[in-house]
Amino acid sequence: MQDNLARMVFREVIRPPLWVLAFIYFLFLSLVIAIWAALDNRSALISWIAATLGIIAIAIRWRTEITVDDKELRIGGAHIELKYLKEVSALSAQEMRLMRTRDADPAAFLALAFWIPAGVKIALNDDRDNVPYWLISVRKSEELTRTLYKLL
Repeated sequence: MQDNLARMVFREVIRPPLWVLAFIYFLFLSLVIAIWAALDNRSALISWIAATLGIIAIAIRWRTEITVDDKELRIGGAHIELKYLKEVSALSAQEMRLMRTRDADPAAFLALAFWIPAGVKIALNDDRDNVPYWLISVRKSEELTRTLYKLL
């Protein structure tokens, strides 16, 4: 583990914003109120506990970590060796919007967070893989682009 931390060149953790979690929790609580109105206090308490545990699970599950070390790029559970990266480009909010919608390739790997407007497009150079590029939502798009270009 210490060896991985020593080699890490870039790291960003993407978490869902508080407003998204609050909106989901509001929806859960409206369901709790409906259960309370239809049943009893005990059922409402159980559903409230389940809703609270559910929102905690969502907050933990939606967390994505993007790391780059001297050998590979990792995004959540996906990883690729740096030798298979061909071109890296930072995308503005407008370019990212087009890449997610009109200009999207169905074969591309997408690691998107709808609450982050900018991102990075990474073209691949691997004959064995039919994925043309990775499209990543990232707040530090310029820093990730510079870091990957230094290592290519």
